[in-house]
Amino acid sequence: MKGNRRMTTVTNNELTPEQVRDSKIYTQWGLTEAEYELIVSELKRLPNFTETGIFSGMWSEHVSYKKSKPILRKFWSTNERVLQGPGEGAGILDIGDGQAVVFKAESHNHPSFVEPYEGAATGVGGILRDIFSMGAQPIAVLDSLRFGELDDAHTRHIVDGVIAGIAGYGNAIGIPTVGGEISFDPVYAGNPLVNVMAVGLMDQATMQVGQAKGVGNSIIYVGAKTGRDGINGASFASAEFSTAHESDRSAVQVGDPFLEKLVMDATLQAVREHSDIIVGIQDMGAAGLLSSSSEMAAKAGMGITLNLDSVPQRETNMTPYELMLSESQERMLLVVKRGEEQAIIDLFQAADLDAVIIGNVTDNGRYILTFDDEIVADVPIDFLTHAPKQNLPMAEPKRIAGFSSAQFEPAVNDVKQTILDLIAQPTIASKAALFRHFDSMVRADTAIKPGGDASLVRVRGTKKALAMTTDVNARYLYLDPFVGAQMAVAEAARNIVATGALPIGITDGLNFGSPDNPEVYYELDQAVAGINALAKQLNTPIISGNVSLYNETDGQAIYPTPMIGMVGLLSDITNATTVDFKHAGDSIYVIGETNDSFNGSEIQKMQHGELTGQLFAFDDSAEIAAQKLVYSAISKQLLSSAHDLSEGGLIVGLLESSFAGDLSFDVQTKQADKYLFAETPSRFVVSVAAEKAEAFEQLAGTQATKIGIVTDDDVLKVVTTNQTIMLSRTATKKVYQESLACQLKA
Repeated sequence: MKGNRRMTTVTNNELTPEQVRDSKIYTQWGLTEAEYELIVSELKRLPNFTETGIFSGMWSEHVSYKKSKPILRKFWSTNERVLQGPGEGAGILDIGDGQAVVFKAESHNHPSFVEPYEGAATGVGGILRDIFSMGAQPIAVLDSLRFGELDDAHTRHIVDGVIAGIAGYGNAIGIPTVGGEISFDPVYAGNPLVNVMAVGLMDQATMQVGQAKGVGNSIIYVGAKTGRDGINGASFASAEFSTAHESDRSAVQVGDPFLEKLVMDATLQAVREHSDIIVGIQDMGAAGLLSSSSEMAAKAGMGITLNLDSVPQRETNMTPYELMLSESQERMLLVVKRGEEQAIIDLFQAADLDAVIIGNVTDNGRYILTFDDEIVADVPIDFLTHAPKQNLPMAEPKRIAGFSSAQFEPAVNDVKQTILDLIAQPTIASKAALFRHFDSMVRADTAIKPGGDASLVRVRGTKKALAMTTDVNARYLYLDPFVGAQMAVAEAARNIVATGALPIGITDGLNFGSPDNPEVYYELDQAVAGINALAKQLNTPIISGNVSLYNETDGQAIYPTPMIGMVGLLSDITNATTVDFKHAGDSIYVIGETNDSFNGSEIQKMQHGELTGQLFAFDDSAEIAAQKLVYSAISKQLLSSAHDLSEGGLIVGLLESSFAGDLSFDVQTKQADKYLFAETPSRFVVSVAAEKAEAFEQLAGTQATKIGIVTDDDVLKVVTTNQTIMLSRTATKKVYQESLACQLKA
């Protein structure tokens, strides 16, 4: 030990090292006995209470990715646009003109089940800090949510809380929530998914990274004070739920968006005015002060010493364990050049925020904590930040081998009623009752609001805009993890392309059950492979992301749900295209072929109650060809509207374009009734003005089929090979718009 301080083994009546060993309390924190023995062997002594705690946080799956990293390393993360890939707070892509887009997704699944409002709200706060810690101004938030069925009162309570939490935090901090997607399935009843994606803009010259370089440089704590909320939340997020045991509410953080706004503005001001003295910035996210400080030092190959007596506290008698593992929100860690600290401290204090030097960078490779002038932890920093990786066994789920190759046959004796029933399903029905709570227009840069395929946000001072979306159909992955993951990337890209933008990059939110189950680990491996396969073809590298495992209750895992967050670049916003039909008389075309594609579909779930059978085929070449056609047609200003076809099939796509534009349609297909509901991928429905129809048809060739025209009456007319279907647009739109709200109030 250095100096005159001595190593202490017990603080504030904590367990002694011997009691830690004998009680095996570390197993309650997520460490295995083998991992504990490895720590003992490395330290050549018993770790004390604090040291055991910090290993439990850093070696949790949520922080270390010890079980998922062997798979995550396979992600393709580099191309000509990538300025920062995985490993920092967020990924960064070059968008030209010396500018960059910064984006990442994060999950807050377990906290949102226990405390829906705070769980969702702090998820927004955390992902925003990841963005501005890179030196970027956040410009948008999106979500990707999964809930159980709405006939359950507790699920309705969770939905209300999560939506209120996202809205309450985002609206208060002044960042628009511009889009997202929501689905409902029974498997999420005991484990909802709350994924949030944030997007930011920056000048490339102001890029920051989370590294602690330079011997003697100061570690400055800024933001809110530390309390006892969220203690060891990383371990909490790395365990399964059980109905036999009450969930730990103390592991859920409490957020303050108004304080976050102060922290964000002050951090961005510091980056603008003092980038020459700021060495690194990192958000105190999962595992709080512990992970941010240790990871920053480890990435720079340095050591670090922290004086915990200096940490701002809002509660009395906090122990070193609590101070290190608290996940109190609105806190950042800055590394600042020695002798230059006062400028940073003055800036944050001027915003009524705490700003305190709590430590310094060393060159000894040690992670040393002092408290009451005694050393309470002294461990090798590389050992602390590199949990032993685990290559787990994997096996194809037995259900997949047993699936029949036959496609589900929809019952469509009463097609009109089937359509009305389908658009009333909560996964299909309008989500306006939920996203109306979000302020999507704050900052005044939102060009395409929630409700379309992808959202679009202007890049101030330029003609450019950024398209953004979140997508995944987990039902497809349940049937085939590899192909289903390809389809998730494909759908995200179609949504981007439908606005006129070029897809440029991906962030992911990998939500799965327990990796200790070989079938779940197989799902994770195959999903990553599927994402990679199509991402490479689309030239959309995976530059950031999040893994959330152990999403199961009483051994019942969720569907494999790898959310794809995608960003696209539109070089000229005057070409922006939306889903709504624009003018009566415009021709309506379907791009792509429609086949028997019903296994895993909305109509199968609605009519059969469960998902079965082999997933229908996906043709990557057809997908890329369809996207290239739509992108080219929009670039040539040939399309009045564009809408990708996904859940619910052609009929849902037509209805959504109709409702959005308050216009009707008269279409005729050369297929039977059931194909209105087929979910064949790689398709769009587009509308074209009469004077541009010839040019579009020459461009499209055999890729597009004209099926009808846009009309301005109240009649929605569809002619199939079986019959003529007539619906009132007003009455049908009412069902679509009001069904979800009615079910939420049930």
